[in-house]
Amino acid sequence: MTMTFIIIYVVIALILIGGLNFFVIKRKKKKTSRTLEQSKHESIASNESYQSKFKVKSDETSTDASVKNTTAQENNETNNLNEENEQSTFSEETDNLHNPNDTDYEKINSNSEEAQVNEKLKAKHSTFMFGKGTSQGKVLVAMIFGMFIAILNQTLLNVALPKINTDFNISANTGQWLMTGFMLVNGILIPISAYLFNKYSYRKLFLIAMVLFTIGSLVCGMSGSFAIMMVGRVLQAIGAGVLMPLGTNVFMTIFPPEKRGAAMGTLGIAMILAPAIGPTLSGYIVENYHWNIMFYGMFIVGLISLAVAYIWFRVYQVTTNPKADVPGIIFSTIGFGALLYGFSEAGNNSWGSPIVVVSLVIGVIFIIAFVIRELTMRVPMLSMEVLKYSGFTLTTVINMIVTMSLFGGMILLPLYLQNLRGFTPIQSGLLLLPGALIMGVMGPIAGKLLDTIGIKPLALIGTAIMTYATWELTKLNMNTTYGHLMMIYIVRSFGMSFVMMPIMTAGMNALPSRLIAHGNALSNTLRQLAGSIGTALLVTVMSTQTTQYAAGYAQDLDKTNPFIKDRLQEMAQAMGGEQMATSQILEFVQKLASINGVNSAFLIATVLSALAFVLSLFLKGKAHYISNEE
Repeated sequence: MTMTFIIIYVVIALILIGGLNFFVIKRKKKKTSRTLEQSKHESIASNESYQSKFKVKSDETSTDASVKNTTAQENNETNNLNEENEQSTFSEETDNLHNPNDTDYEKINSNSEEAQVNEKLKAKHSTFMFGKGTSQGKVLVAMIFGMFIAILNQTLLNVALPKINTDFNISANTGQWLMTGFMLVNGILIPISAYLFNKYSYRKLFLIAMVLFTIGSLVCGMSGSFAIMMVGRVLQAIGAGVLMPLGTNVFMTIFPPEKRGAAMGTLGIAMILAPAIGPTLSGYIVENYHWNIMFYGMFIVGLISLAVAYIWFRVYQVTTNPKADVPGIIFSTIGFGALLYGFSEAGNNSWGSPIVVVSLVIGVIFIIAFVIRELTMRVPMLSMEVLKYSGFTLTTVINMIVTMSLFGGMILLPLYLQNLRGFTPIQSGLLLLPGALIMGVMGPIAGKLLDTIGIKPLALIGTAIMTYATWELTKLNMNTTYGHLMMIYIVRSFGMSFVMMPIMTAGMNALPSRLIAHGNALSNTLRQLAGSIGTALLVTVMSTQTTQYAAGYAQDLDKTNPFIKDRLQEMAQAMGGEQMATSQILEFVQKLASINGVNSAFLIATVLSALAFVLSLFLKGKAHYISNEE
């Protein structure tokens, strides 16, 4: 059953990816040779017109100030694709990407939106532009709307899954595929996001992703069977898989390096609040209503987000229309999908499980094949050149380590609260909520500090606070108060707010603009892998240590021991029987062993946080994280 689901997801992903490219190729084949020749003449004429126009402009201008005046005049001539924007000069390499004779790129239809945008951007010597009535603030609002529900959807299903399993009369393992499948499709799409950003405009991708996500939400809400709901989850995952890297890429494009910290911090509100609100909201809905209300709610919010995006999200970037690297897509799909699945199963089963070992081996083989192919491609789908920039590489490693600690903590605390302390899902969700709110409030502040003082002071302060707070979570017991736990989590979240978004933004700032899409794709992919690894690692430590502690306590509970024997007799008299007393003792011992297992896992999380602090010592000054390349 498990392998069947893996094959189904891989096939679905490949069909969807291949279908999009087949549709584009099929449209181009319908063009007659006469139309192609005419398009060629139009392109040549347009180029001559541009060169003539640029020559006239060049004769009239001799300083940078006059060039800006010329750009302002041309902005007034633009109809629906104009508005104030940050300008950046094309590099020679960017111009070469538009060479129609380049075999690594497909010719852009001269009548397409992308071609018209590219011509206007060339005339203005800019890499992006806003449409009529659009501004940075409006794009920010539209992006937060879309990303919030996409990320909320990832954690909303956790609490509702048992109810869904009961309604569909399916096993827990089968129902878990509603979560695992979503994660796999995300993992498949994110690595190829750089290719999508170079092929289609931001506006087109955002609208398509939101439409798919919204339709998927409706399908899930109306589903009467597991199979139909699985289709809805796949549609949601495709939309979310595009939206998450798209948000970062858009902000890195429309904001200059000195303003990206504050902008990304604001975007972080959606990325941080959504997963924290999810379990609480889901728990409330499941306890009071039917679970499909969650999906109807996402459908309504999706419609609102679509309306906002259609009006406000008019941002267009340079597109180069690269050819699809089919072998690379296949290697990436199987490699990252298998790794994510393997780490997910390692957390649920054991690292020695055949399905885990096979998945990880297959994943590693195909990832190696993918990396080798990308290194040998003249125009790679995912450029490994980003790893040459030390500022990006080090911040990405730190971000991965912090993510491992963060995701593990998000799993361990609810397990402790619900399974060992008897709190409801809503109560455990409410305990985590203040910490998430702190991170949301601190996001823009930390981002502004990044723009002002750089990443190193923030990373050192943040990881130091994280390490202390995580260490405090290694001291849990059956008497730890709800308020004390909430305070520790607030402190931990406060520290993380100085690291999560700022460290990612600093790493992206270190890249030249031509590599931002590739860096974003690689960073998001590695972060997702880190989350899966962290969860699997900490859950494994918890399970292993719980078993060891339980075995040790069992040896100590020797009934022949005079002290144990006397206590057992006292409890038997109070409870009305030795069997009941023994059962109570064993239950208490198991809980005690489980708590010690959780504490051991948090000790590993503390070590990870400390490692992030040590690596932060090697971060450099602010200037190192602002690229001077185009």
